[in-house]
This record gives sequence, structure tokens and C-alpha cells, in this order.
Amino acid sequence: MWIVVWIGGHFTQHALARLAPSFPFLARLLTCAFSPARLLLFLLLLQALLRNLPQPAGTFGLLRDINAVLMVAALTWTLMRMVAAVRDTIISTHPVTTADNLAARRIQTQTRVLARSVTALLVLIGTGLALMNFPALRQLGTSLLAAGGLAGIAAGFAAKPILSNLLAGLQIALTQPIRLDDVVIVQDEWGRIDEITGTYVVVRLWDQRRLILPLQWFIENPFQNWTRHSAELLGTVLLWLDYRAPVALIRAEAIRICHAAAEWDGRLVEVQVVDTSPQALQLRVLVSAANADLAWHLRCRLREELLAFITQTCPEYLPRLRVQPPH
Repeated sequence: MWIVVWIGGHFTQHALARLAPSFPFLARLLTCAFSPARLLLFLLLLQALLRNLPQPAGTFGLLRDINAVLMVAALTWTLMRMVAAVRDTIISTHPVTTADNLAARRIQTQTRVLARSVTALLVLIGTGLALMNFPALRQLGTSLLAAGGLAGIAAGFAAKPILSNLLAGLQIALTQPIRLDDVVIVQDEWGRIDEITGTYVVVRLWDQRRLILPLQWFIENPFQNWTRHSAELLGTVLLWLDYRAPVALIRAEAIRICHAAAEWDGRLVEVQVVDTSPQALQLRVLVSAANADLAWHLRCRLREELLAFITQTCPEYLPRLRVQPPH
């Protein structure tokens, strides 16, 4: 019987090799599910043989139950491999290496989260079906599938964090508050969404640390997403200067620096006095960049070069403390 399955699998592999150039998705799907499907076919044939042979009920009945459990496991494995094949195909056809990768990041996030949720659901259903093959565990399997009974209620309370994160993952996949490679501010930390699993999110911080948060946290807590609709950002540079500082001259220098900077995207450069104090005025330079990294480097460049310009050309306009001598 195994020889028949092996020969059929051999011919199937040759057919897949010929099918791959014309139908790559179908070939990948069948290739991923080939090994578990071959095992499932063998177990189906074995189950049919065990049911048709005359045998005592005790020994062969146990063998049939064990084989039925293996069949459920093989079927669950096959479906999980098919889900993985669909996920990998969608991800490979929507790479995030392009410059405008907003749509690709959205699709990849949805695909990864939904694939993990479907896989977890398949494991849950497969476990319930496997337990139902044994009379002593049938009630537990029924409770697991129907979420009813005392065992189901206890398991539901025990698995509440897992189920809440699973539902949060589905909500994140559908509503998209975060996506892979999004720039976020969480718990006063700047970072990028590095990984979204079925239970937690990994945020890669600017200093290469990893902040790990449960999925439910992003549903229940406010956070900043700097790339929700676009990666373009505005950055500010604040300078405290003396009241006599020539704002027009500094504005012209800021425009010159931006035009010479590779980080500037050409959208906006604006210099304004935004605040005053008894000792000085506050000058704000507002600039635009294509993404958060470029905005950070552009702000640093502007701050350094403007300070150097003021120090070299008009150092008397730097903030100073004035004291009125007593008469």
C-alpha cells in the first residue's frame, strides 16, 4: 500500500515540475502540501483496510482510533502547509523593498496576522477532533470545539489572554492601526514595527533594542504612528536667539542649507518666530522629508549648520543675559 502511495507521489512530483512555469501559485501550493497529503492518503487507505478486516474489537479498535487521530493530525498539517503556501505567495508578490511600499506593508501585515490566526484555529479544531476519537476524552473534545461545558469554560478562562490577543490580531489585520515597518512612538520610545505575531508585536527601537508588547496593548492604549497614511514627515529645529537677531538673514541661510541637503524632499522649508521670553526669542525652522530617518538627519544638519553660521557671522545675536546695574 505504501508502495502505491510512493509511486503516485513520484508521478505527482514530475507533474508539479512541469506545472511550475505556467502556474507558479498552484505549483507552490501543491508542493507545500505534497508530503502531508501523501501521509494523509496512506492513513486513509490504512483506515479503510482496518475497518474491512475481521478482527477482535479490542486490539484493532484501538488501532483504528490511533490511526484516526493520525489522520486528523495529517489533515491539519496539510491545511496548515496550504495556508503557509498562500501566505508566502502573497508576501513574495508584494515586497516591501520598494520606495513606495505603503500598500505592500498593509497587505503583508494582513496576510501574516490572518495566516497565524487561521493556523491557530486549525490547530484548535484538529485537537478537538482528535480528542473526540477516544470515548474517555470525547467530552473534552466536544467542549473544545463547542466552547461549552465545564471543561470548556475552564479552558476559556485559562486561555483568555491568548484568545484576547487572537481577536486583537484579527482587529489589527482588518483595521490596520499598525503595519510592518511603520514608525511608531510607544511608551515614549521611537521605533519601527519589526514583527507582528499571533500574540505580540516586536518594535525595533532606534538603538537596536526590541520592545515586545502584546497585541491587545495596541487596541487598548494610545500610541503615535508616523507612517499611518504616508512616510512623509515634517521636522522642526528650535533656536533661541537674541531679540536683535536678523530673522530674514537666518531664513535665507536655512533655505540655502535645505536646497543643498540630500535629505530634503523639496516640499517645505519655513522659518518663523514662534515664542519669546524676557531674555530671547525662539526661532522655529520647519522642514519636510520623505521619511522619519531623513527628517532626523535633516534636523541635525540644520541645527549644526545654522549654529555654525550664526557663530561665525553674527555671534552677538546668540542669547545673552542682560543685567541692569544699580544707579
